[in-house]
Amino acid sequence: MSLRIAVDGRELRAGARTGIRRYTLEVLRAAAARGLECLVYVDRATGFDGVPGETRSLGGFTQWWDQVALPAALRRDAVDVFLSPYYKRPLAAPCPTVITIHDLFFIGYPGRPRPLYDATMTRLARLYAAGARAIIADSEHSRQAIVDRLGLPAERVVVIPVGLGPEFRPVTPSAAQRERYGLGSRYVLYVGNFRPHKNLPRLLRAWAALAAPLRSSHRLVLAGGDLAGRPALAALATSLGLGDGVGFPGLIDDADLPALYGGAAAVVLPSLEEGFGLPALEAMACGAPVVASRRGALPEVVGDAGLLVDPEVEPALTAALARVLGVPQERAALVRRGLARAAFFTSARTAGRVVDLLQAAAMGQPVLAGRAG
Repeated sequence: MSLRIAVDGRELRAGARTGIRRYTLEVLRAAAARGLECLVYVDRATGFDGVPGETRSLGGFTQWWDQVALPAALRRDAVDVFLSPYYKRPLAAPCPTVITIHDLFFIGYPGRPRPLYDATMTRLARLYAAGARAIIADSEHSRQAIVDRLGLPAERVVVIPVGLGPEFRPVTPSAAQRERYGLGSRYVLYVGNFRPHKNLPRLLRAWAALAAPLRSSHRLVLAGGDLAGRPALAALATSLGLGDGVGFPGLIDDADLPALYGGAAAVVLPSLEEGFGLPALEAMACGAPVVASRRGALPEVVGDAGLLVDPEVEPALTAALARVLGVPQERAALVRRGLARAAFFTSARTAGRVVDLLQAAAMGQPVLAGRAG
């Protein structure tokens, strides 16, 4: 049976570095590998490079794009099933739709209650979910939060972890990459945005508490394009006396990211909440030892392959970093366990399962809920 899959590809815009972008790319790669026809709808006002599948450009402001231009395009192009990598979908879609809820930060951002806004967004999310053929969550943690917060039947939410691209494998940075990103000879790496739930002030204070010999022989590299969040972190690093020992290289090019992971003495993800925690998985696949928070979905992703700590206890974070940086046997064991753990997240188990679900939705077959096998 010939099947035409369509995907909301706005996150594939040139220069974007997000988990949703990687999720979308892996699904498109998996669909293309099966010979399925893929249409990718993008915003004509934004540049797009190297998108797998055939792109279709749509115009208009966001709500028009979502609810007018997109349904019309799905009808015109005779699409069999549509995947949204977000919680929203076209309400008048002419074909089955599948939505992805990676986390619920769009409703209740940790520590920032907005009662009216959150109530409105909760009602919208329930409306979008009600008409979707299936709802995908990245983790059991996210699935439970979706069920509890949105009041959805548990059987409607399917857990499919985010997949790893083949580029994430053990490799080390070149001299040019070290210079470009200011890595130095030894470094500890964080990759992500600088929003409050990432808990980076505590990471900086934990880093400042490291024994001087360990701290002086490593550079802490906070990689991310969050320009709004950077000044406060840079000011805190200065006030802690860390000076040039902390680097802010900005966004990492996709082509360079595996090497930066692979060359790190440790990759740290101290988040207070994560719907999945893709950098931890990518780092393990590249042979980097991982120190991560015991919060959100991170224990599901990392398992026993990394050091898990309470992210609100700075001495615990300091101690975990000291173990990885100061005990070679500990680091080697984490690398071995991390590589084995990452191998569990194969494309067949992740992006391939999303394609399975899309095919089932298109053909009106039952969609099985629960964790991906």
